[in-house]
Amino acid sequence: MTRNLGFTIIPPAASPEPGSASQAPLRSIVLIGLPGAGKSSIGRRLAQRLGVPFRDADAEIEAAAGQPITEIFFRYGEPHFREGERRVIARLLAGPPTVLATGGGAYADAQTREAIRASGALTVWLQVGIPVLLPRVAGRDTRPMFLNQDPAAVLQRLMAARHPLYAEADLVVNCMEEAPEATTDRVQAAITAYAAPARLPVALAGRGYDVVIGEGLLARAGGLIAPALPARRVAVISDASVAALHLPALRRGLEEAGIEVRASLTVPPGEGSKSLATYGAVMEELLAAGIDRSTAVVALGGGVVGDLAGFVAASALRGLPFVQVPTTLLAQVDSSVGGKTGINLRAGKNLAGAFHQPRIVLADTGVLATLPARELRAGYAEVAKHGLLQGPLWDWCEAAGAKAVAGEAAALRHAVLESCRLKSAVVAADEREESAEGGRALLNLGHTFGHAVEAECGYDGSLLHGEAVALGLGLAARLSARLGLCDAALPGRVEAHLAAVGLPARLADLPRRFTVEALMGRMRKDKKVRDGRLRFVLLHGPGQAVTKGDVEPAAVEALLREASCEG
Repeated sequence: MTRNLGFTIIPPAASPEPGSASQAPLRSIVLIGLPGAGKSSIGRRLAQRLGVPFRDADAEIEAAAGQPITEIFFRYGEPHFREGERRVIARLLAGPPTVLATGGGAYADAQTREAIRASGALTVWLQVGIPVLLPRVAGRDTRPMFLNQDPAAVLQRLMAARHPLYAEADLVVNCMEEAPEATTDRVQAAITAYAAPARLPVALAGRGYDVVIGEGLLARAGGLIAPALPARRVAVISDASVAALHLPALRRGLEEAGIEVRASLTVPPGEGSKSLATYGAVMEELLAAGIDRSTAVVALGGGVVGDLAGFVAASALRGLPFVQVPTTLLAQVDSSVGGKTGINLRAGKNLAGAFHQPRIVLADTGVLATLPARELRAGYAEVAKHGLLQGPLWDWCEAAGAKAVAGEAAALRHAVLESCRLKSAVVAADEREESAEGGRALLNLGHTFGHAVEAECGYDGSLLHGEAVALGLGLAARLSARLGLCDAALPGRVEAHLAAVGLPARLADLPRRFTVEALMGRMRKDKKVRDGRLRFVLLHGPGQAVTKGDVEPAAVEALLREASCEG
């Protein structure tokens, strides 16, 4: 052992004999909380039950340094102590699974939090109120912060400073005045029941971000997004319907992590809010709220809110941090990932916009239970699109897609996870849709037709974006077959599946009619037009998509006439 702040670690004790516990964890468990929370007493019991070693970080530090922590603070100061503490914790977590009790200030250190996250350990916050803590810390003259201090005042100060940081833990267990065995029971039950959200990285050069997918994420929003923010202050943009349902839960989640909601703005629901007028009004209101360049814009809502808020974030003060919290299936599986933002013009959809990547995406699949059935079906159209692009996911769509549309939680989670897996990979390879062929442009499957039909309907709510995409998928499959690219049976297969889940599969399914001239005019204004030529994403089969820029307009016109268009 050494007596300097290198804190050489005493070798860990041997693990318990096989069979001494019913189940050992696959990763280490780190207990955090204020002094007196019971980290050591609960940790020892938990480790014994799990059949793994228990370690107390403070005890390891004192043994390694050969002196009490009060002396280390006095002689070397807190910054030096924290550096050594961080090395101790990193070394302990680098070994076999263990239960580790940390000092109250360890997790409050940003670098230590990152080291614990990087180790893959499960962090559990033992949240205890001051009435329970006070008798436990009274007379604690072995800790520097309590020397000659009023314990209640110290705890109040620590709670204000550390609770927002503790909120970044994976799991929070509210503890009370009870026997240690009872608390251990509840901590063990919480760990056993814990289902970690999925994290999919969008690996962009030097500025990647995670898409986090799971249930209950709004309640933990602050702790999840805080590590991705430059400062703990945000402005939330939502629509009136979504805000009524989900803004209170989001606010509570943000406030738990000490994140100030500097402004909370709402726009009317529907595609009409993706307009220059709404964009201007939101910009003025946001700037009037006193935001600065470290204030993150949080988009809480569907694709309309995400596109609008993202464009606001891209352009306000020449760029603000941006967080996506999508609340519709369509937004969770598609529009929230990839950084495409924008608003509509009279000439067409998304013709004013910017690429502006979020810092993180929180896809809380639990909120999908609040969606109207029509919105859920519309969002599923993008899942079907991803299935046609990926191949095996299309097989899943035909076999189990109806369960997702019916609201089955497991099916919805699978749809979101696999769609985001596909999209994150495509975006990472071609962030700004610059590939000459293929690349991110493939994600526009069905959209050239769909956007034209949607624009012709005037964005009045009579046709949802996802419904337009469904129509576009059917038309893209039919154009592929007409050009001899795919099996003649594919269009019928696509249309049959879309119809089976309740989506419009043919233009003839709509109550209104279109002209060939009008739809062709809309498509010629599409963003994907190059050198005056239409570009389509077409199919050789599921999992075999290609971009085509040499499709003759006559072929498209003939297809539209067959699809019930006039002219």
